[in-house]
Amino acid sequence: MNQTAYRQRSHVELITIYEVCRILGASLDIDRTFRETLNVLAAYLGLSRAMIVLADDEGQLRLHSAVGMSDEQIARGQWQSGEGMVGGVYAKGLPMTVPDVSNAPEFIDRTGAFTAPSGRMMALIVVPLKTERGKIGVLAAQREVEGAARLSDDQRLLTMVATLLAQAVLMHNAVSQEHERLQLEATRLQKALQTAPVGRYSLENVIGISQPMQQVFAEVHQAAPSRATVLLRGESGTGKEAIARALHFLSPRKDGPFIKVNCAALTESLLESELFGHEKGAFTGAAGERKGRFELAHGGTLFLDEVGDISPAFQAKLLRVLQEREFERVGGSRPIKVDVRLICATNRDLERMVKRGEYRADLYYRINVVSIFLPPLRERREDIPPLVAHFVDRFNKENRRGLKVSPDAMKVLYNCYWPGNVRELENCIERTATMAQGDVIRDASFPCRHNRCLTQTLHFVAKEDAVSAAISIAPAPAAAPLQPQDAAESFGERPAEPVRIGPTAQIATPARQYGNEPPQGERERLIWAMEQCGWVQAKAARLLKVTPRQLGYALQKHMIEVQKL
Repeated sequence: MNQTAYRQRSHVELITIYEVCRILGASLDIDRTFRETLNVLAAYLGLSRAMIVLADDEGQLRLHSAVGMSDEQIARGQWQSGEGMVGGVYAKGLPMTVPDVSNAPEFIDRTGAFTAPSGRMMALIVVPLKTERGKIGVLAAQREVEGAARLSDDQRLLTMVATLLAQAVLMHNAVSQEHERLQLEATRLQKALQTAPVGRYSLENVIGISQPMQQVFAEVHQAAPSRATVLLRGESGTGKEAIARALHFLSPRKDGPFIKVNCAALTESLLESELFGHEKGAFTGAAGERKGRFELAHGGTLFLDEVGDISPAFQAKLLRVLQEREFERVGGSRPIKVDVRLICATNRDLERMVKRGEYRADLYYRINVVSIFLPPLRERREDIPPLVAHFVDRFNKENRRGLKVSPDAMKVLYNCYWPGNVRELENCIERTATMAQGDVIRDASFPCRHNRCLTQTLHFVAKEDAVSAAISIAPAPAAAPLQPQDAAESFGERPAEPVRIGPTAQIATPARQYGNEPPQGERERLIWAMEQCGWVQAKAARLLKVTPRQLGYALQKHMIEVQKL
Protein backbone atom coordinates (compact mmCIF):
# COMPACT_ATOMS: atom_id res chain seq x y z
CA MET A 1 0.00 0.00 0.00
CA ASN A 2 1.50 3.37 -1.07
CA GLN A 3 1.67 6.41 1.20
CA THR A 4 -1.35 8.17 -0.34
CA ALA A 5 -3.57 5.12 0.00
CA TYR A 6 -2.32 4.57 3.56
CA ARG A 7 -3.17 8.15 4.54
CA GLN A 8 -6.62 7.84 3.00
CA ARG A 9 -7.20 4.58 4.82
CA SER A 10 -6.07 6.11 8.15
CA HIS A 11 -8.32 9.12 7.57
CA VAL A 12 -11.34 6.86 6.99
CA GLU A 13 -10.58 4.87 10.13
CA LEU A 14 -10.33 8.02 12.25
CA ILE A 15 -13.65 9.32 10.91
CA THR A 16 -15.26 5.94 11.53
CA ILE A 17 -14.09 5.80 15.16
CA TYR A 18 -15.23 9.40 15.70
CA GLU A 19 -18.72 8.72 14.33
CA VAL A 20 -19.07 5.55 16.39
CA CYS A 21 -18.04 7.39 19.58
CA ARG A 22 -20.47 10.21 18.83
CA ILE A 23 -23.38 7.83 18.26
CA LEU A 24 -22.73 5.70 21.34
CA GLY A 25 -22.28 8.76 23.55
CA ALA A 26 -25.52 10.40 22.44
CA SER A 27 -27.90 7.88 23.99
CA LEU A 28 -28.15 4.82 26.24
CA ASP A 29 -30.69 3.19 23.90
CA ILE A 30 -28.47 0.42 22.52
CA ASP A 31 -31.16 -0.81 20.12
CA ARG A 32 -30.96 2.46 18.21
CA THR A 33 -27.26 3.27 18.68
CA PHE A 34 -26.12 -0.22 17.65
CA ARG A 35 -28.12 -0.03 14.40
CA GLU A 36 -26.64 3.39 13.64
CA THR A 37 -23.13 2.09 14.43
CA LEU A 38 -23.50 -0.83 12.00
CA ASN A 39 -24.77 1.57 9.33
CA VAL A 40 -21.66 3.73 9.81
CA LEU A 41 -19.37 0.70 9.55
CA ALA A 42 -21.10 -0.51 6.40
CA ALA A 43 -20.96 2.94 4.75
CA TYR A 44 -17.38 3.89 5.68
CA LEU A 45 -15.72 0.48 5.32
CA GLY A 46 -17.75 -0.87 2.43
CA LEU A 47 -19.06 -3.90 4.33
CA SER A 48 -21.70 -6.11 2.69
CA ARG A 49 -23.32 -6.95 6.01
CA ALA A 50 -22.54 -6.80 9.70
CA MET A 51 -24.13 -8.00 12.93
CA ILE A 52 -23.81 -7.71 16.71
CA VAL A 53 -24.49 -10.87 18.72
CA LEU A 54 -25.00 -10.68 22.49
CA ALA A 55 -25.12 -13.41 25.13
CA ASP A 56 -28.26 -13.74 27.27
CA ASP A 57 -28.39 -14.71 30.95
CA GLU A 58 -28.20 -18.42 30.06
CA GLY A 59 -25.16 -18.04 27.80
CA GLN A 60 -27.15 -18.40 24.58
CA LEU A 61 -25.86 -16.17 21.76
CA ARG A 62 -28.62 -14.22 20.01
CA LEU A 63 -28.38 -11.77 17.13
CA HIS A 64 -29.16 -8.30 18.52
CA SER A 65 -28.60 -5.87 15.62
CA ALA A 66 -27.71 -6.29 11.96
CA VAL A 67 -27.35 -4.44 8.68
CA GLY A 68 -27.69 -6.00 5.21
CA MET A 69 -29.97 -8.78 6.51
CA SER A 70 -33.71 -9.42 6.39
CA ASP A 71 -35.93 -9.78 9.46
CA GLU A 72 -36.28 -13.50 8.79
CA GLN A 73 -32.51 -13.95 8.67
CA ILE A 74 -32.09 -11.95 11.87
CA ALA A 75 -34.65 -14.12 13.66
CA ARG A 76 -32.62 -17.25 12.84
CA GLY A 77 -29.42 -15.85 14.38
CA GLN A 78 -28.77 -18.11 17.41
CA TRP A 79 -25.58 -19.95 18.42
CA GLN A 80 -24.26 -21.90 21.36
CA SER A 81 -20.96 -20.95 22.99
CA GLY A 82 -18.14 -22.64 21.02
CA GLU A 83 -20.35 -23.32 17.99
CA GLY A 84 -18.94 -22.16 14.65
CA MET A 85 -16.91 -18.98 14.24
CA VAL A 86 -19.37 -16.87 16.23
CA GLY A 87 -19.50 -19.25 19.19
CA GLY A 88 -15.75 -19.99 18.99
CA VAL A 89 -14.74 -16.32 19.11
CA TYR A 90 -17.09 -15.77 22.06
CA ALA A 91 -15.76 -18.82 23.94
CA LYS A 92 -12.05 -18.07 23.36
CA GLY A 93 -12.23 -14.27 23.40
CA LEU A 94 -9.90 -14.00 20.36
CA PRO A 95 -10.68 -12.47 16.94
CA MET A 96 -10.85 -14.65 13.82
CA THR A 97 -10.74 -13.83 10.11
CA VAL A 98 -11.35 -16.18 7.14
CA PRO A 99 -10.66 -14.90 3.61
CA ASP A 100 -13.29 -17.17 2.02
CA VAL A 101 -16.32 -18.31 4.00
CA SER A 102 -17.21 -20.92 1.37
CA ASN A 103 -13.97 -22.80 2.18
CA ALA A 104 -14.07 -22.38 5.95
CA PRO A 105 -15.35 -25.54 7.72
CA GLU A 106 -15.47 -23.72 11.06
CA PHE A 107 -18.07 -21.28 9.70
CA ILE A 108 -21.73 -22.10 10.46
CA ASP A 109 -24.20 -19.76 8.76
CA ARG A 110 -27.27 -19.93 10.99
CA THR A 111 -28.87 -16.89 9.36
CA GLY A 112 -28.36 -17.93 5.74
CA ALA A 113 -27.13 -14.43 4.87
CA PHE A 114 -23.35 -14.94 4.82
CA THR A 115 -23.09 -17.63 2.12
CA ALA A 116 -20.84 -16.28 -0.67
CA PRO A 117 -22.41 -15.85 -4.13
CA SER A 118 -20.97 -18.00 -6.92
CA GLY A 119 -17.73 -16.62 -8.30
CA ARG A 120 -17.17 -14.12 -5.48
CA MET A 121 -14.76 -14.45 -2.59
CA MET A 122 -16.33 -13.16 0.60
CA ALA A 123 -14.30 -12.77 3.80
CA LEU A 124 -15.73 -12.87 7.35
CA ILE A 125 -14.23 -11.05 10.34
CA VAL A 126 -15.44 -11.88 13.86
CA VAL A 127 -14.14 -10.04 16.95
CA PRO A 128 -15.24 -10.45 20.60
CA LEU A 129 -17.10 -7.88 22.71
CA LYS A 130 -15.44 -8.04 26.09
CA THR A 131 -14.82 -5.88 29.14
CA GLU A 132 -12.82 -6.29 32.32
CA ARG A 133 -15.81 -8.21 33.68
CA GLY A 134 -15.81 -10.80 30.88
CA LYS A 135 -17.16 -11.51 27.40
CA ILE A 136 -20.63 -10.32 26.43
CA GLY A 137 -20.89 -11.05 22.68
CA VAL A 138 -19.25 -10.71 19.25
CA LEU A 139 -19.16 -8.31 16.31
CA ALA A 140 -19.10 -9.94 12.85
CA ALA A 141 -18.69 -8.27 9.44
CA GLN A 142 -18.43 -9.54 5.84
CA ARG A 143 -16.81 -7.92 2.82
CA GLU A 144 -15.61 -8.90 -0.60
CA VAL A 145 -11.88 -9.72 -0.48
CA GLU A 146 -9.59 -6.95 -1.75
CA GLY A 147 -6.28 -8.10 -0.31
CA ALA A 148 -4.84 -9.55 2.88
CA ALA A 149 -3.64 -6.19 4.17
CA ARG A 150 -7.18 -4.80 4.00
CA LEU A 151 -8.54 -7.69 6.11
CA SER A 152 -5.94 -7.20 8.82
CA ASP A 153 -6.73 -3.47 8.96
CA ASP A 154 -10.44 -4.27 9.17
CA GLN A 155 -9.87 -6.69 12.03
CA ARG A 156 -7.87 -4.10 13.94
CA LEU A 157 -10.53 -1.40 13.43
CA LEU A 158 -13.43 -3.70 14.29
CA THR A 159 -11.63 -4.75 17.50
CA MET A 160 -11.57 -1.09 18.61
CA VAL A 161 -15.25 -0.66 17.71
CA ALA A 162 -16.11 -3.86 19.61
CA THR A 163 -14.47 -2.41 22.74
CA LEU A 164 -16.66 0.69 22.46
CA LEU A 165 -19.78 -1.43 21.94
CA ALA A 166 -18.97 -3.56 24.98
CA GLN A 167 -18.63 -0.46 27.17
CA ALA A 168 -21.97 0.80 25.88
CA VAL A 169 -23.65 -2.51 26.80
CA LEU A 170 -22.06 -2.35 30.26
CA MET A 171 -23.32 1.22 30.82
CA HIS A 172 -26.80 0.31 29.56
CA ASN A 173 -27.05 -2.64 31.95
CA ALA A 174 -25.86 -0.53 34.90
CA VAL A 175 -28.43 2.21 34.20
CA SER A 176 -31.21 -0.38 33.73
CA GLN A 177 -30.39 -2.07 37.03
CA GLU A 178 -30.30 1.28 38.84
CA HIS A 179 -33.62 2.25 37.29
CA GLU A 180 -35.20 -1.03 38.40
CA ARG A 181 -33.81 -0.56 41.91
CA LEU A 182 -35.24 2.96 42.14
CA GLN A 183 -38.60 1.77 40.83
CA LEU A 184 -38.72 -1.02 43.41
CA GLU A 185 -37.79 1.40 46.17
CA ALA A 186 -40.43 3.87 45.05
CA THR A 187 -43.05 1.12 44.88
CA ARG A 188 -42.13 -0.12 48.35
CA LEU A 189 -42.32 3.37 49.84
CA GLN A 190 -45.61 4.17 48.11
CA LYS A 191 -47.16 0.94 49.42
CA ALA A 192 -45.91 1.72 52.89
CA LEU A 193 -47.40 5.19 52.66
CA GLN A 194 -50.76 3.86 51.49
CA THR A 195 -51.04 1.48 54.43
CA ALA A 196 -50.08 4.11 57.01
CA PRO A 197 -52.97 5.12 59.28
CA VAL A 198 -54.51 8.52 58.66
CA GLY A 199 -55.52 11.02 61.33
CA ARG A 200 -52.73 10.82 63.87
CA TYR A 201 -50.02 12.90 62.22
CA SER A 202 -49.13 16.57 62.53
CA LEU A 203 -46.35 18.78 61.25
CA GLU A 204 -44.89 21.84 62.91
CA ASN A 205 -45.81 25.09 61.13
CA VAL A 206 -48.16 23.22 58.75
CA ILE A 207 -51.92 23.33 59.33
CA GLY A 208 -54.04 20.45 58.09
CA ILE A 209 -56.87 18.62 59.81
CA SER A 210 -58.59 17.42 56.63
CA GLN A 211 -58.22 13.86 55.41
CA PRO A 212 -56.16 14.79 52.29
CA MET A 213 -53.64 16.70 54.41
CA GLN A 214 -53.53 13.95 57.01
CA GLN A 215 -52.55 11.61 54.18
CA VAL A 216 -49.79 14.04 53.18
CA PHE A 217 -48.57 14.20 56.79
CA ALA A 218 -48.48 10.39 56.94
CA GLU A 219 -46.41 10.26 53.75
CA VAL A 220 -44.02 12.88 55.11
CA HIS A 221 -43.49 10.94 58.34
CA GLN A 222 -42.89 7.76 56.33
CA ALA A 223 -40.43 9.26 53.83
CA ALA A 224 -38.52 11.67 56.08
CA PRO A 225 -36.19 9.16 57.83
CA SER A 226 -34.87 7.73 54.54
CA ARG A 227 -32.36 9.25 52.13
CA ALA A 228 -34.69 8.86 49.16
CA THR A 229 -35.21 11.82 46.87
CA VAL A 230 -38.69 13.32 47.28
CA LEU A 231 -40.69 15.08 44.56
CA LEU A 232 -43.42 17.41 45.84
CA ARG A 233 -46.24 17.90 43.34
CA GLY A 234 -49.13 20.34 43.48
CA GLU A 235 -50.48 23.69 42.38
CA SER A 236 -48.74 26.93 43.18
CA GLY A 237 -49.38 28.13 46.71
CA THR A 238 -50.18 24.74 48.26
CA GLY A 239 -47.24 24.86 50.70
CA LYS A 240 -44.56 22.75 49.03
CA GLU A 241 -41.73 24.64 50.76
CA ALA A 242 -43.31 24.10 54.18
CA ILE A 243 -43.56 20.37 53.50
CA ALA A 244 -39.93 20.33 52.35
CA ARG A 245 -38.86 21.92 55.63
CA ALA A 246 -40.89 19.34 57.53
CA LEU A 247 -39.16 16.52 55.61
CA HIS A 248 -35.78 17.98 56.56
CA PHE A 249 -36.49 18.53 60.26
CA LEU A 250 -38.03 15.07 60.64
CA SER A 251 -34.99 13.40 59.06
CA PRO A 252 -31.64 12.38 60.62
CA ARG A 253 -30.19 15.44 58.83
CA LYS A 254 -32.17 17.92 60.91
CA ASP A 255 -28.95 19.30 62.46
CA GLY A 256 -27.53 19.94 58.97
CA PRO A 257 -28.31 22.90 56.72
CA PHE A 258 -31.56 23.30 54.79
CA ILE A 259 -30.74 25.13 51.56
CA LYS A 260 -33.41 26.18 49.06
CA VAL A 261 -33.12 27.37 45.46
CA ASN A 262 -35.88 28.62 43.16
CA CYS A 263 -34.81 27.27 39.78
CA ALA A 264 -37.36 29.36 37.85
CA ALA A 265 -36.02 32.65 39.22
CA LEU A 266 -32.52 32.30 37.70
CA THR A 267 -31.11 32.06 34.21
CA GLU A 268 -29.18 28.95 33.21
CA SER A 269 -25.75 30.53 33.75
CA LEU A 270 -26.72 32.06 37.10
CA LEU A 271 -28.33 28.82 38.22
CA GLU A 272 -25.15 26.88 37.46
CA SER A 273 -23.06 29.33 39.48
CA GLU A 274 -25.65 29.35 42.26
CA LEU A 275 -25.76 25.57 42.60
CA PHE A 276 -22.13 24.62 41.88
CA GLY A 277 -20.26 27.80 42.87
CA HIS A 278 -17.40 29.34 40.91
CA GLU A 279 -13.68 29.86 41.10
CA LYS A 280 -11.96 33.21 41.18
CA GLY A 281 -11.81 34.70 37.68
CA ALA A 282 -14.27 32.17 36.22
CA PHE A 283 -16.17 35.02 34.58
CA THR A 284 -16.40 38.79 34.65
CA GLY A 285 -17.16 39.89 38.19
CA ALA A 286 -15.99 36.67 39.87
CA ALA A 287 -13.63 38.44 42.24
CA GLY A 288 -13.25 35.48 44.58
CA GLU A 289 -14.03 31.85 45.17
CA ARG A 290 -17.67 31.14 46.01
CA LYS A 291 -19.27 27.96 47.28
CA GLY A 292 -22.43 26.75 45.58
CA ARG A 293 -25.65 25.58 47.18
CA PHE A 294 -24.65 21.92 46.82
CA GLU A 295 -21.55 22.55 48.93
CA LEU A 296 -23.48 24.60 51.46
CA ALA A 297 -26.03 21.80 51.80
CA HIS A 298 -23.38 19.14 52.50
CA GLY A 299 -24.66 16.88 55.27
CA GLY A 300 -28.14 18.41 55.03
CA THR A 301 -30.97 18.90 52.55
CA LEU A 302 -31.15 20.80 49.27
CA PHE A 303 -34.62 21.97 48.17
CA LEU A 304 -34.94 22.67 44.43
CA ASP A 305 -38.19 24.54 43.86
CA GLU A 306 -39.76 24.73 40.36
CA VAL A 307 -37.43 22.00 39.11
CA GLY A 308 -39.67 21.55 36.08
CA ASP A 309 -38.63 24.96 34.70
CA ILE A 310 -34.90 24.30 34.19
CA SER A 311 -33.56 24.30 30.63
CA PRO A 312 -32.73 21.06 28.77
CA ALA A 313 -29.01 21.92 28.79
CA PHE A 314 -28.95 22.34 32.55
CA GLN A 315 -31.00 19.18 33.00
CA ALA A 316 -28.02 17.18 31.69
CA LYS A 317 -25.64 18.91 34.14
CA LEU A 318 -27.97 18.33 37.07
CA LEU A 319 -28.40 14.67 36.12
CA ARG A 320 -24.64 14.10 36.23
CA VAL A 321 -24.41 15.61 39.71
CA LEU A 322 -27.30 13.50 40.98
CA GLN A 323 -25.77 10.33 39.54
CA GLU A 324 -22.16 10.85 40.61
CA ARG A 325 -22.79 12.99 43.73
CA GLU A 326 -19.88 15.16 42.66
CA PHE A 327 -19.44 18.28 40.55
CA GLU A 328 -16.95 20.94 39.52
CA ARG A 329 -17.26 24.63 40.21
CA VAL A 330 -17.68 26.99 37.29
CA GLY A 331 -14.18 27.68 35.99
CA GLY A 332 -12.68 24.87 38.09
CA SER A 333 -11.41 21.37 37.34
CA ARG A 334 -11.30 19.80 40.80
CA PRO A 335 -14.20 17.38 41.48
CA ILE A 336 -16.07 18.04 44.73
CA LYS A 337 -18.02 15.26 46.41
CA VAL A 338 -21.10 16.10 48.48
CA ASP A 339 -23.54 14.24 50.71
CA VAL A 340 -26.89 15.91 50.09
CA ARG A 341 -30.50 14.77 50.45
CA LEU A 342 -32.51 16.21 47.55
CA ILE A 343 -36.10 17.44 47.71
CA CYS A 344 -37.64 18.80 44.49
CA ALA A 345 -40.92 20.59 43.87
CA THR A 346 -42.88 21.51 40.77
CA ASN A 347 -46.36 22.44 39.63
CA ARG A 348 -45.65 21.27 36.08
CA ASP A 349 -46.89 18.03 34.48
CA LEU A 350 -43.51 16.32 34.17
CA GLU A 351 -44.95 13.18 32.59
CA ARG A 352 -46.41 15.18 29.72
CA MET A 353 -43.15 17.14 29.38
CA VAL A 354 -41.17 13.89 29.15
CA LYS A 355 -43.55 12.59 26.51
CA ARG A 356 -43.13 15.80 24.47
CA GLY A 357 -39.33 15.66 24.82
CA GLU A 358 -39.16 18.84 26.92
CA TYR A 359 -37.81 17.06 30.01
CA ARG A 360 -35.16 14.34 30.22
CA ALA A 361 -36.65 10.97 31.10
CA ASP A 362 -33.53 9.88 33.01
CA LEU A 363 -33.64 13.03 35.16
CA TYR A 364 -37.37 12.49 35.78
CA TYR A 365 -36.73 8.96 37.03
CA ARG A 366 -33.87 10.21 39.19
CA ILE A 367 -35.93 12.83 41.06
CA ASN A 368 -39.27 11.00 41.07
CA VAL A 369 -38.39 8.38 43.68
CA VAL A 370 -41.07 9.29 46.24
CA SER A 371 -43.90 11.53 45.03
CA ILE A 372 -46.05 13.47 47.48
CA PHE A 373 -49.05 15.27 46.00
CA LEU A 374 -50.31 18.34 47.88
CA PRO A 375 -54.06 18.87 47.37
CA PRO A 376 -55.38 22.32 46.43
CA LEU A 377 -57.17 24.31 49.12
CA ARG A 378 -60.58 23.85 47.43
CA GLU A 379 -60.25 20.08 47.99
CA ARG A 380 -59.58 20.46 51.74
CA ARG A 381 -62.00 23.14 52.86
CA GLU A 382 -61.98 21.82 56.44
CA ASP A 383 -58.55 23.47 56.75
CA ILE A 384 -59.80 26.96 55.85
CA PRO A 385 -61.11 27.97 59.35
CA PRO A 386 -57.89 27.02 61.21
CA LEU A 387 -55.80 28.67 58.47
CA VAL A 388 -57.85 31.87 58.74
CA ALA A 389 -57.50 31.83 62.53
CA HIS A 390 -53.74 31.38 62.20
CA PHE A 391 -53.32 34.25 59.73
CA VAL A 392 -55.54 36.60 61.74
CA ASP A 393 -53.69 35.77 64.95
CA ARG A 394 -50.35 36.45 63.30
CA PHE A 395 -51.62 39.75 61.87
CA ASN A 396 -52.85 40.79 65.34
CA LYS A 397 -49.48 40.05 66.93
CA GLU A 398 -47.51 41.87 64.26
CA ASN A 399 -49.77 44.93 64.19
CA ARG A 400 -51.03 44.99 67.78
CA ARG A 401 -54.64 44.63 66.72
CA GLY A 402 -57.52 42.61 68.11
CA LEU A 403 -59.34 41.61 64.92
CA LYS A 404 -61.84 38.79 64.82
CA VAL A 405 -63.63 37.09 61.93
CA SER A 406 -67.41 37.06 61.99
CA PRO A 407 -69.32 33.85 61.11
CA ASP A 408 -70.70 35.37 57.90
CA ALA A 409 -67.18 36.36 56.79
CA MET A 410 -65.91 32.86 57.59
CA LYS A 411 -68.76 31.46 55.50
CA VAL A 412 -67.64 33.57 52.55
CA LEU A 413 -64.03 32.42 52.92
CA TYR A 414 -65.13 28.83 53.37
CA ASN A 415 -66.96 28.79 50.05
CA CYS A 416 -64.38 30.55 47.87
CA TYR A 417 -62.71 28.72 45.00
CA TRP A 418 -59.12 29.80 45.90
CA PRO A 419 -57.20 29.23 42.66
CA GLY A 420 -54.09 30.61 44.43
CA ASN A 421 -54.56 28.19 47.36
CA VAL A 422 -53.06 28.94 50.80
CA ARG A 423 -50.90 31.79 49.49
CA GLU A 424 -53.97 33.55 48.11
CA LEU A 425 -55.89 33.00 51.36
CA GLU A 426 -53.04 34.54 53.34
CA ASN A 427 -52.92 37.52 50.99
CA CYS A 428 -56.69 37.99 51.23
CA ILE A 429 -56.65 37.94 55.04
CA GLU A 430 -53.76 40.40 55.27
CA ARG A 431 -55.31 42.80 52.75
CA THR A 432 -58.77 42.67 54.32
CA ALA A 433 -57.43 42.98 57.88
CA THR A 434 -55.35 46.00 56.90
CA MET A 435 -58.32 47.80 55.36
CA ALA A 436 -60.93 46.64 57.93
CA GLN A 437 -62.83 49.29 59.88
CA GLY A 438 -63.29 48.26 63.49
CA ASP A 439 -62.31 45.06 65.23
CA VAL A 440 -64.46 42.61 63.29
CA ILE A 441 -63.98 41.34 59.73
CA ARG A 442 -67.41 40.93 58.16
CA ASP A 443 -68.53 39.55 54.82
CA ALA A 444 -68.86 43.06 53.40
CA SER A 445 -65.22 43.79 54.25
CA PHE A 446 -63.87 41.81 51.29
CA PRO A 447 -63.21 44.00 48.20
CA CYS A 448 -64.68 41.47 45.77
CA ARG A 449 -68.03 41.55 47.58
CA HIS A 450 -68.62 45.01 46.10
CA ASN A 451 -67.94 43.89 42.48
CA ARG A 452 -65.30 46.61 42.27
CA CYS A 453 -62.78 44.30 40.65
CA LEU A 454 -63.99 41.09 39.06
CA THR A 455 -60.38 40.18 38.34
CA GLN A 456 -59.69 39.65 42.05
CA THR A 457 -58.64 36.17 42.96
CA LEU A 458 -61.66 35.44 45.15
CA HIS A 459 -64.40 33.57 43.32
CA PHE A 460 -67.47 33.04 45.46
CA VAL A 461 -69.81 30.12 45.46
CA ALA A 462 -73.42 30.57 46.38
CA LYS A 463 -74.09 26.97 47.28
CA GLU A 464 -73.08 26.00 50.83
CA ASP A 465 -71.49 22.70 49.84
CA ALA A 466 -68.05 22.63 51.47
CA VAL A 467 -66.97 19.47 49.69
CA SER A 468 -67.56 20.74 46.14
CA ALA A 469 -64.43 22.34 44.70
CA ALA A 470 -66.16 23.84 41.69
CA ILE A 471 -68.67 26.66 41.34
CA SER A 472 -72.21 25.71 42.31
CA ILE A 473 -75.37 27.55 41.37
CA ALA A 474 -77.76 28.68 44.12
CA PRO A 475 -81.51 28.05 43.79
CA ALA A 476 -83.24 30.76 41.81
CA PRO A 477 -86.96 31.58 41.64
CA ALA A 478 -88.79 31.46 38.37
CA ALA A 479 -88.58 34.86 36.74
CA ALA A 480 -88.95 36.48 33.37
CA PRO A 481 -85.75 36.91 31.36
CA LEU A 482 -83.97 40.16 32.14
CA GLN A 483 -82.98 42.72 29.59
CA PRO A 484 -79.32 42.87 28.56
CA GLN A 485 -78.96 46.44 29.75
CA ASP A 486 -80.16 45.45 33.25
CA ALA A 487 -77.47 42.80 33.49
CA ALA A 488 -74.87 45.26 32.25
CA GLU A 489 -75.83 47.81 34.87
CA SER A 490 -75.70 45.17 37.60
CA PHE A 491 -72.18 44.02 36.84
CA GLY A 492 -70.75 47.30 35.59
CA GLU A 493 -69.76 45.86 32.23
CA ARG A 494 -71.06 45.34 28.72
CA PRO A 495 -73.36 42.36 28.14
CA ALA A 496 -71.25 39.31 27.53
CA GLU A 497 -71.19 37.98 23.98
CA PRO A 498 -72.25 34.35 23.53
CA VAL A 499 -69.09 32.22 23.57
CA ARG A 500 -68.17 28.60 23.02
CA ILE A 501 -66.65 26.89 26.05
CA GLY A 502 -63.31 25.53 24.82
CA PRO A 503 -62.49 22.54 22.61
CA THR A 504 -63.03 20.17 25.55
CA ALA A 505 -66.80 20.66 25.55
CA GLN A 506 -68.28 17.25 24.79
CA ILE A 507 -72.00 17.75 25.38
CA ALA A 508 -73.97 19.71 22.81
CA THR A 509 -77.03 21.12 24.58
CA PRO A 510 -80.14 21.17 22.39
CA ALA A 511 -82.28 24.27 22.49
CA ARG A 512 -85.26 24.52 24.81
CA GLN A 513 -84.93 21.42 26.96
CA TYR A 514 -86.93 22.77 29.90
CA GLY A 515 -90.05 24.86 30.50
CA ASN A 516 -90.52 28.08 32.39
CA GLU A 517 -90.18 26.55 35.85
CA PRO A 518 -86.64 26.12 37.24
CA PRO A 519 -85.68 22.42 37.60
CA GLN A 520 -84.00 20.95 40.68
CA GLY A 521 -80.63 19.67 39.38
CA GLU A 522 -77.65 22.03 39.17
CA ARG A 523 -76.83 21.27 35.53
CA GLU A 524 -80.52 21.37 34.54
CA ARG A 525 -80.90 24.74 36.30
CA LEU A 526 -77.94 26.10 34.33
CA ILE A 527 -79.44 25.04 31.00
CA TRP A 528 -82.85 26.43 32.05
CA ALA A 529 -81.36 29.83 32.92
CA MET A 530 -79.41 30.00 29.65
CA GLU A 531 -82.56 29.16 27.68
CA GLN A 532 -84.58 31.79 29.53
CA CYS A 533 -81.96 34.46 28.73
CA GLY A 534 -81.34 33.58 25.10
CA TRP A 535 -77.95 31.99 25.90
CA VAL A 536 -76.47 35.34 27.01
CA GLN A 537 -74.25 34.61 30.01
CA ALA A 538 -74.53 38.03 31.69
CA LYS A 539 -78.34 37.82 31.74
CA ALA A 540 -78.30 34.21 32.97
CA ALA A 541 -75.91 35.15 35.77
CA ARG A 542 -78.26 37.94 36.86
CA LEU A 543 -81.19 35.54 36.81
CA LEU A 544 -79.34 33.04 39.02
CA LYS A 545 -77.97 35.81 41.29
CA VAL A 546 -74.32 34.94 40.68
CA THR A 547 -71.47 36.71 38.91
CA PRO A 548 -70.67 36.07 35.24
CA ARG A 549 -67.34 34.59 36.31
CA GLN A 550 -69.11 32.07 38.55
CA LEU A 551 -71.44 31.18 35.74
CA GLY A 552 -68.51 30.60 33.40
CA TYR A 553 -66.89 28.20 35.89
CA ALA A 554 -70.17 26.33 36.30
CA LEU A 555 -70.63 25.95 32.53
CA GLN A 556 -67.10 24.59 32.22
CA LYS A 557 -67.62 22.24 35.16
CA HIS A 558 -70.71 20.66 33.57
CA MET A 559 -69.27 20.85 30.01
CA ILE A 560 -72.26 22.82 28.73
CA GLU A 561 -71.72 24.13 25.21
CA VAL A 562 -72.93 27.70 24.91
CA GLN A 563 -74.98 28.08 21.76
CA LYS A 564 -74.71 30.95 19.33
CA LEU A 565 -78.15 32.23 18.44
